[in-house]
Amino acid sequence: MPSEVVLSCTTAAWCHFRYPLWPVRDQGVGMNKIKCLVVDDHVLLRQGVRRLLEGETDFQVVADVGDASEALEKVREFRPDVVLMDIGMSGLSSFDAVGIIRKEFPLTKVVFLTMYEDEDYMLKCFDAGASGYVLKDTPVPELFAAVREVYHGGNYFSTRVLGRVVEDLRVNGRPARGRGSDILTPREREVMKLLAEGNSVRKAAELLGLSAKTVEAHKFNLMRKLDIHNKAQLVTYAIQKKIVSVPASA
Repeated sequence: MPSEVVLSCTTAAWCHFRYPLWPVRDQGVGMNKIKCLVVDDHVLLRQGVRRLLEGETDFQVVADVGDASEALEKVREFRPDVVLMDIGMSGLSSFDAVGIIRKEFPLTKVVFLTMYEDEDYMLKCFDAGASGYVLKDTPVPELFAAVREVYHGGNYFSTRVLGRVVEDLRVNGRPARGRGSDILTPREREVMKLLAEGNSVRKAAELLGLSAKTVEAHKFNLMRKLDIHNKAQLVTYAIQKKIVSVPASA
């Protein structure tokens, strides 16, 4: 990541100082609202985010949808200012969708709203053209600050994840990347998490609603990408990347 990008979005806290309270409730009714699109395959989550945004007088949620393909349709229909998008959804890749949005509608900004606390994912989102990366356990005021910041032309990245990238820059002179030729897909991360926690392939398949053959394929791919050859290495990698917090039982 270029140093000027890091300097422009050093931490999420910077945005709070730049726009500390955003006294939008005192502004006139004729103010321009920030048009938002919420994209997540979990209905309760996306409807919850929608209600939170609609509780602020400067936000207008034009739609909420469950996958990236639907998101593209709504972007073309409503031309939102900011798209809040999950990473791990079925169908069209969220990263591919962002690339299309940025190409067709360069004024529309994308903020990834995700559970993945991983610098590799944040860097991949940035490479795809996103303007923000916010964790799903982020306090609500920080989510609002992220949307407002990217709307006004800035970048907003989770303090916890960005801190690791900045540290890598300080120590190594460049951000760290994954050990494999490509980082894991969201589904591969889900499979790795379940396997590292001690689940069998069959149990992981049951929990994910997939066939055992499909889970075996994901397991093979993730181990090939990361040059992992046994369960001990898989568990170690999962712990290092905070995919799991404690070693799984053997």
